[in-house]
Amino acid sequence: MAEDTFISHLMELRDRLLRAILSIGIVFVFLFPWAADLYDLLAHPMMRALPEGSKMIATGVVTPFLIPVKVALLVAFVVALPYVLYQAWGFVAPGLYSHERRLVLPLVVTSTLLFVLGIAFCYFFVFGVVFQFVNSIAPKSIEVAPDIENYLNFVISLFLAFGVTFEVPIVVIVLVRAGVLSIEQLEQVRPYFIVGAFVIAAIVTPPDVISQLLLAFPMWILFELGLFAARFVRKREAEAGDDYRALTDGEMERELDDVEAQEKGRK
Repeated sequence: MAEDTFISHLMELRDRLLRAILSIGIVFVFLFPWAADLYDLLAHPMMRALPEGSKMIATGVVTPFLIPVKVALLVAFVVALPYVLYQAWGFVAPGLYSHERRLVLPLVVTSTLLFVLGIAFCYFFVFGVVFQFVNSIAPKSIEVAPDIENYLNFVISLFLAFGVTFEVPIVVIVLVRAGVLSIEQLEQVRPYFIVGAFVIAAIVTPPDVISQLLLAFPMWILFELGLFAARFVRKREAEAGDDYRALTDGEMERELDDVEAQEKGRK
């Protein structure tokens, strides 16, 4: 019986993975005719910073075809992400307790929104500042013509860096909620976290001060936001615990009253 249950879980996992992959494939097929336009949209911050009339270059033979296709596939994954997460949630939810479902679902939704918010912050604000700064200090004797493949790799690395950075509040809440660290302990390590934020920013961002500051300062602010949210969650849990204890006490009093009433009836 246990073997049948294990096989049924594997079959359900297979079905849900196939549905998730199929959803990404359907969105990709729909976006494929606009793959070149999607790359132009992705390259807009760089093109806006370059001198008028400048263009990117493609050094590979099939690069002008493969890079826009990769961009369309990435966009398809982001568009289909809610359905993919729904399939993941549908697989793990039956094995969770009710209080775990109430905790996991908001965390999944919030972490997804924060990741997308980090990508949007990088695209609409960071790229413009960084590209303008880099091109402003470039020697006038050279012509800046970025390679489209290198640009895509650069963009993906920054998207991941800022997307993961915006998950800091979720990490703080989970650490406090799981009892790994207390709010007081996190407050004590704040100076070390700030130093670590600047070190991480120096490693994952380009070698310029602007992009490092634009990653380190949001990481610090999000850490403080996570502490604030953790205090709020802990307060709500304490209030819920008081309500539960009050409800339990009330039920016990009612049971005692019923017992006394039955004894009086016997007398």
